[in-house]
Amino acid sequence: MSSQFRRLPLLFVVATILTGCQSAAFDDVAAFGDSAKTLEDDSAVAFYKNDELITTGKLQFKEKNYGKSYAIYKRAVAVFPKDPAAWLGFAASADMVGRFDTSDRAYQQLGKMIGSSPVYYNNLGYSHLLRGDLPTARRYFLKAYELDPGNETTARNLELMKNSVKYAQR
Repeated sequence: MSSQFRRLPLLFVVATILTGCQSAAFDDVAAFGDSAKTLEDDSAVAFYKNDELITTGKLQFKEKNYGKSYAIYKRAVAVFPKDPAAWLGFAASADMVGRFDTSDRAYQQLGKMIGSSPVYYNNLGYSHLLRGDLPTARRYFLKAYELDPGNETTARNLELMKNSVKYAQR
């Protein structure tokens, strides 16, 4: 038997061992730039833990997967229609995908729940900032500022709006 054929069993064993190994460096990589932790499919789940949908929606939003967060929060408001966190996530996700008609309906629901809070006014102002409606955005940011002058989010939003006015749209 030639030496080439004697190596085949050894190569087969080595290849089998190596295919069973996974590099830890690639465990967190997934297609399309998503991290692996965002790919879990829960579309067929009928029962949700208390905050599973909201936690998953926040993760998708944080990862800038706005379409996915929109779909998850849409399910969250159907499952938990009285949860302001679900409605806030849904409205913000709708804003980020340009579904302002949907976000307006979500903000109407939120107005009944948390309508006098800085969080509500900051989100509503940011929605109008994304639309290019700077006077309305400023009005809502100032309402948030009146309610909580030390709120860092409000300060950042006002600064962002000020910068939006300085630079022409292209």
